[in-house]
Amino acid sequence: MEGLVLNGSWVLSCRRGLARVRSAPLGIRALLAAALVLIPTLAGGVSPVFAQATRTWVSGVGDDANPCSRTAPCKTFAGAISKTAAGGEINVLDPGGFGGVTITKSITISSEGFEAGVLVSGTNAIIINAQPTDTVILRGLDIEGLGTGLNGIRWLSAAILQIDRCTINHFTQPGLEANLTTGGELYVSDSKFRNNGGASNAGIRLNTSGGAIQASFKNITLENNTDGLVLGTRIRGVITDSVAEGNSGIALRVVTAGSSEMEIVRTTVTGNLTGIDAGTSNQAIIRLSESVVSNNSTGLSFSGGSIFSGGNNIIAGNTTDGNPSGPIPLR
Repeated sequence: MEGLVLNGSWVLSCRRGLARVRSAPLGIRALLAAALVLIPTLAGGVSPVFAQATRTWVSGVGDDANPCSRTAPCKTFAGAISKTAAGGEINVLDPGGFGGVTITKSITISSEGFEAGVLVSGTNAIIINAQPTDTVILRGLDIEGLGTGLNGIRWLSAAILQIDRCTINHFTQPGLEANLTTGGELYVSDSKFRNNGGASNAGIRLNTSGGAIQASFKNITLENNTDGLVLGTRIRGVITDSVAEGNSGIALRVVTAGSSEMEIVRTTVTGNLTGIDAGTSNQAIIRLSESVVSNNSTGLSFSGGSIFSGGNNIIAGNTTDGNPSGPIPLR
């Protein structure tokens, strides 16, 4: 709402006031008339105030001075988020680059059918530092680090993070990094992580110092990263119907000082230095079923952890195939 809306009762009061002015003594009449003239003047000086909306919009030709409505969209995600209510949604109207953003509340950022670029250089693209009870959803984003960006998505706090149909490219640190203190839930689907991670980094790296992370990855691609997917302490991860290829380190890995597990189902692991690694901790467990591990320098590797096979995998064509720790009973 802009300015001040004068309703019928206010107008009626003014009319009654004018009647009293006409019947008052001359000196009082002058004072009352001046007051009645001043009130509308002050009301007209009220500056526009834009309330937070549950749905806002960004456009490649928008302006962050706008209210972020569909007819007056903002230019960047950072400009729109301050005008979007907690639990609301930022939508993309047309193709554009919408910049990095820090998320501190429950929110959805969604692009359906348009190129929604988040391009950064030398910094993080999206930081999630919301409340431990919040839900953050990222949908349809093309997150690009240009070879100098740090993290594509850095998850510090939120109960639930959903990533759907996103592409994360060319970051020097993990494309997605979780560094939580209270645990949470992660759901990643139909997304690509490419060319991420410098030394000892990865396409995706998850860790929590408190609680546990329940993580689900469905139909994702981990391609040409340093490591592909790395699970740290207290992570329960499931990866299904996915591809990990061409990573210069380890494609799928559990590295833990506490109990962590990875379930790998209907997934192809090929052309990596090492395909699957359970590390040195006896609390690291990987279970493999209906998957292909081929054309890696080393197929399966563990030196303390365990890799169990359902007996329905193809582990062949690697320089060194490696053997599972033992079978998974099929029921």
